[in-house]
Amino acid sequence: MKITKPKLFQVARRLGVSPNRESGLTLLETVIALAILATIAVAFLAGVATSSKAVFIADERATAESLARSQMEWAKNASYSYNATSYSLAPIPDAKDYINYSANITAEPLHYPDDGIQKITVTVTHSGKVVFKLEAYKVDR
Repeated sequence: MKITKPKLFQVARRLGVSPNRESGLTLLETVIALAILATIAVAFLAGVATSSKAVFIADERATAESLARSQMEWAKNASYSYNATSYSLAPIPDAKDYINYSANITAEPLHYPDDGIQKITVTVTHSGKVVFKLEAYKVDR
């Protein structure tokens, strides 16, 4: 038995399928696909922004730590000054990595009167914000 074209249309209609339906995407399917793509893009960009900020903070902290360590070595190599409240700073490099960085060295004797042991604190700031603090002890040898 051969199925004719009109009978094929009747069977297709009973099944709920339009035999003349074009295959392709509808507007609703396209909008849903774009919404899913936009959600993924927003999540990706948020991750990139967070990682970029983390890299900036890590770089700022590493630069401040390097500067603090060099200042501490400078203060430890300076001659011991009894009852000192601060020591002079080492020159801060002119490199672009150190722009807007500053340091401060404070000293305080561990005992009164000063018996030859001081607590030295180096504080490094970047654009006015304290980024790193380093403490050590200096002795009169």
